[in-house]
Amino acid sequence: MPLLKLCHNALTALLAAGILLFSCHRKPTEQAPTAPEPGRWRAEIRNAGGLLPFGLQISRSTDTSFAVLALNADEKLPMDTAFFRNDSLVIPMQLFEAELVGRLSPDGKTLTGFYQRPTRTGISKLPFSARQGPVFRFQEKPDPQAHNIAGKYATVFQNKEGKQTQAVGVFEQNGSRVKGTFLTTTGDYRYLDGDVVGDSLFLSAYDGSHLLLFKARAEGATLRGELFSGLAGHSTFTATKDPTAALPDERTLTLMKPGSGRFTFTFPDAATGKPVSLADERFKNKVVVVQLLGSWCPNCMDESNFLAPWYEKNKDRGVEIVGLAFERSPDVAVASQKVLAMKQRLHMGYPVLVAGQPDENAGKSLPQLNRIMGYPTTIFIDRKGNVREIHTGFSGPGTGAYYEAFVDNFTRLTDKLLAER
Repeated sequence: MPLLKLCHNALTALLAAGILLFSCHRKPTEQAPTAPEPGRWRAEIRNAGGLLPFGLQISRSTDTSFAVLALNADEKLPMDTAFFRNDSLVIPMQLFEAELVGRLSPDGKTLTGFYQRPTRTGISKLPFSARQGPVFRFQEKPDPQAHNIAGKYATVFQNKEGKQTQAVGVFEQNGSRVKGTFLTTTGDYRYLDGDVVGDSLFLSAYDGSHLLLFKARAEGATLRGELFSGLAGHSTFTATKDPTAALPDERTLTLMKPGSGRFTFTFPDAATGKPVSLADERFKNKVVVVQLLGSWCPNCMDESNFLAPWYEKNKDRGVEIVGLAFERSPDVAVASQKVLAMKQRLHMGYPVLVAGQPDENAGKSLPQLNRIMGYPTTIFIDRKGNVREIHTGFSGPGTGAYYEAFVDNFTRLTDKLLAER
């Protein structure tokens, strides 16, 4: 064989081998990702307390995007549109600046990656994984001998600094499956979902902001346990069954200072940047509901989900709602963008103003109040401009009967104020 042809054949063989070798060792990020299997997924995030389980439901929106719901007890909470970043599926919750990021297995049935969100020191991450298939919480098969913990509990949480917080636990139990929440004076823990295993209670929740893992042991009528929250939070709690357990009256916690005069404010509108005052023509001779909130606050999200459609149905009756947002960024432009994203997601048709930051100085923005204890706080003002009630905190839909009572009380109070002339 001529030398030139021999060299040509050898080069061809080497090139073919090289192409084959390259294709066999191609980096995963260069492969086109497969689509996640549609349906329900059981997910876990590992925080300081161990594995925190929750559910996901994934469906295709377009060729390159996916709709995802977070599943906790009775809630199916929409995440923002999921998409691929290289070989990983990204499931964002932009309202809380959080992401689930998981590399998808070739069969489209497993995600392995991390949960991440910004903190004061940078981006923090926790391990995350999910698998398509049956969604159970802590125990795949029900425990027929499960301890019965259903009922109402007088509860005290204590953090590592020794600070105590009063709460009321409310739980329903079906077999060994449990759902419920803890109510506090500044809000509730939303939808908790879990199991009783023997004499131990396990509860968890994920909503983009909340990472909650409860572990407790039943000792007669008392639950003693731990709460592992967020990236590294930890507290202990004792909860004793008590059908009369109750929190302080929400109307007695935040008050107008004696001699402070009428409630007033002027803050920039997040949408236009223009100053808005309670003295503006828009609010004159109207009942006004003032909502103190933050885009970072899940309980505020729950309250807004009630207020937004209520306002659309009632705004022609002579009532206005105005939100005062206390945002974490001191930059008004950055804070305004967070507020506008919240307004769009929650379909809030009323103005939301940038009022300050939710720190120890928040009260300086509204000096007529004795304090701002928590978010949301809701202020009811009559047609004459007088503050009639101030409600601290919010009992969301995860609280069951407490939420129903909130709706009844809100409707009764606003109807009363609207009937006054």
